[in-house]
Amino acid sequence: MVLRKRVELEKDFYKNELLNMGYFKTPEGLQLYELTLSELEDIYKAEKARRKHDG
Repeated sequence: MVLRKRVELEKDFYKNELLNMGYFKTPEGLQLYELTLSELEDIYKAEKARRKHDG
């Protein structure tokens, strides 16, 4: 149960960060809440890198 809570907390962190960046949906139309932790983490890293490059 502790692991599940940890995963949910991490998912919430990535969702909030992505929302703050203005990222709401994947190009495929999936909402952030539909994604796995690893998908959220990958998108977050990619967006952060893209913004650093564009910025």
